[in-house]
Amino acid sequence: MLTCVRVGDVCNKGKNFVVAVSAEGWFHLFDLTSLNSKHSDASGHHELAGAEEQKPVFKQHIPANTKVMLINDVDGDGKCELVVGYTDRVVRAFRWEDSSENPDHVSGQLILLKKWLLEGQVDSLSVNPGPDGSPELMVSQPGCGYAILLCTWDTEQRDAAAGRDGSAPSSEAPVRDVILHQTSGRIHNKNVSTHLIGSIARGSSENSGSGLFALCTLDGTLKLMEGADKLLWSVQVDHQLFALEKLDVTGNGHEEVVACAWDGQTYIIDHNRTVARFQADENVSAFCAGLYACKEGSNSPCLVYVSFSQKIYIYWDVQLERMESTNLLKILDGDPEFESLLQQLDVDKNDVDAVRNLIHKTLYFPEKYHLSNPSQDPAGTDSSTHCSGIQDPL
Repeated sequence: MLTCVRVGDVCNKGKNFVVAVSAEGWFHLFDLTSLNSKHSDASGHHELAGAEEQKPVFKQHIPANTKVMLINDVDGDGKCELVVGYTDRVVRAFRWEDSSENPDHVSGQLILLKKWLLEGQVDSLSVNPGPDGSPELMVSQPGCGYAILLCTWDTEQRDAAAGRDGSAPSSEAPVRDVILHQTSGRIHNKNVSTHLIGSIARGSSENSGSGLFALCTLDGTLKLMEGADKLLWSVQVDHQLFALEKLDVTGNGHEEVVACAWDGQTYIIDHNRTVARFQADENVSAFCAGLYACKEGSNSPCLVYVSFSQKIYIYWDVQLERMESTNLLKILDGDPEFESLLQQLDVDKNDVDAVRNLIHKTLYFPEKYHLSNPSQDPAGTDSSTHCSGIQDPL
């Protein structure tokens, strides 16, 4: 039974592989890029024969009872590592060691780098920039907590090479290079399941300091953090949140936090705590969000749901004009045609009350004021002109 599936450049060959790990500890590596030349048509679309069975290009046994998996550069060396969380509260980091000089040939093995032992169950793994901008490996902990796992294998290897290995533990020995954090002073249910996601983009305001990361719990708590000590916002909802993702739905470079509940209720929250909600059609057993090419060969924001009735729902090209609330006056204020119409009606655009009154009459009482006496118009112009002149921009 498969427990973890990820896509990433785990072999550091400049291309993505599909990684599937079973509960028994069998690591399978699939190279689907070799299929492109076989099944691509003139438009660039790839068709996979339904009866064709894909064979792994590599297989290796690692410790069993895998639960979650991450493929990312966790030590800042520019190469991806494989990090696996287990049901026994253990996290292991592996690195692919290539035995072939041919970049197109997969030959090598996974080498264990380090093993950590956590206090609570591991539900998610992520990477987030630390205070100095270097990546930090994060793991969720029950009760809306998390831990930073120190990647010290380079130091340990240097110490071993210098002959200081008398007291140095082996890579398989559980070393507690773990820094535990709680996100607030309020006591949470210490056993509640927690998920986290790091490296949340914040557009042009990116800096070399601590990155943004979010946490959610099964009892409905959502938090956005900047580093270990700065809570940006906290939201409590009445749904059981079991999945957490990040996605830029406005196209402004700021990634929103996306959390999903078992009943399909989906929350999209921006950095200022503005919330948009979406209800999926069925109860959900799995959820993810990201940029996927569903049409015309270009990536677009997508929400992907897997229902308990064995159906996959893909909501593609999910885009919002804005997340923050606004009003009609602010929108029209930037419209040159609206300003020109106000001048024709002899209404000062800086007179907010007059502009608001004009829009109110045009929207809600167009017929009444179209037929009314011009002397009843507080703006001092023919109300029929109001209706005909302002109709187009609204």
